[in-house]
Amino acid sequence: MTQIDPRPLRVVQITDCHLFAGTDGRLLGLNTEDSLRLVLDRVTCEQSHIDVILATGDLSQDGSMSSYRRFQQHLARFKAPSYWLQGNHDLTEPMVNALGGHGRRDSHLSPCLIAVGDWRIIMLNSSVEHEVPGYFMPDELEFLRDALVKTRGHHTMVCLHHHPVPMGCDWLDNQVVRNAGEFWAIMDAVDHVKVVLWGHVHQNSEQVRNGVHLFSSPSTCVQFKPLSKDFAVDDIAPGYRWFDLYPDGRFETAVSRVEGVAFDVDMSVKGY
Repeated sequence: MTQIDPRPLRVVQITDCHLFAGTDGRLLGLNTEDSLRLVLDRVTCEQSHIDVILATGDLSQDGSMSSYRRFQQHLARFKAPSYWLQGNHDLTEPMVNALGGHGRRDSHLSPCLIAVGDWRIIMLNSSVEHEVPGYFMPDELEFLRDALVKTRGHHTMVCLHHHPVPMGCDWLDNQVVRNAGEFWAIMDAVDHVKVVLWGHVHQNSEQVRNGVHLFSSPSTCVQFKPLSKDFAVDDIAPGYRWFDLYPDGRFETAVSRVEGVAFDVDMSVKGY
């Protein structure tokens, strides 16, 4: 008789690291290399087993090859495969090269479809290079349609960088996915998507839309204050999100944050 593994799949999300070409780069006064290292140290302490790592954009602040190579080196401490998607600060070509130079469909860069146990994870690129707001190009929406057909019969998570729903944060909601209506029209036609997950907003949130659970997650560096009319930095610590995905479609998730990260906010170097 085949033994069924009762252990859920453990997924870790790392997002919005904003690494620079050099290790001394700072966002709003915070050294992003140091803060990422602290977050990954916490992941190491808390996660004895990881099945998949999802890196959901703005891995680099300047799109430099050296920042992506260092990010990959940081993740090498874990045995789990990592899948990346582009944020508005990222550049696709150096990301592809850092991942080995393969074609986008063959690499671990979005758009891609990940099969893990009874679950499927769709990684979508919501970014347009050198633009801040999110937007799905037609081929990205077509990839989503095809992937949702292929994932029928499987519990599914969809990941992107930008928020596809308002966050109640006026300045950030100017950067929402501009054609989110097209995205949701495709999503609303199926019933097997359990989770939609994104980064970009540098804050933890949870919503439910038509039975689908929607999550944003903390950055590994600076956090943005929720429900703010204008740009505002929160004093809460960097962190990451984890999921336990069960074969029957249930899931558990939580955010974990580091301790002892303090810095003087320098608005003159935000570059966001």
